[in-house]
Amino acid sequence: MRFEIPFYGHENIRSLHPKTIEITTESNLTVNGDCIIGVSASSGCNDIPEKMKQLLQNSKSHVSCTITVKDFTFKVKGRGNDKLTLTNPHDIVIRKSAFVCPRTLATNCDLASDMIPRKMIKILQSPETKGVFAIEVV
Repeated sequence: MRFEIPFYGHENIRSLHPKTIEITTESNLTVNGDCIIGVSASSGCNDIPEKMKQLLQNSKSHVSCTITVKDFTFKVKGRGNDKLTLTNPHDIVIRKSAFVCPRTLATNCDLASDMIPRKMIKILQSPETKGVFAIEVV
């Protein structure tokens, strides 16, 4: 199953966090949000289709998140988790750790925001840049 979430860039995107990647429906971003790679997203965790939520709430599920910006693609692999609530209306966070909160989409991911190519982040520092955060679960 696949679900795509459009989002936009922001001048304060830094993408330096070593453990997480986040997109948010919020339009404002401070430099402290160093895991955020996109703002004004069309969905938070709460907006994910119910069928996909059920798949994500299974620790045996494999989750793939692909971030696409212009000609750049960055793919992160992780796992579902039976403790996920997926209820946050604004944020989606994928984590290298097993930590779970209402913003968590996937745990035990192989990459974080500090690994995203700097050329891709430079493009995301423009508010006019549009990206897509695609979630696939099997």
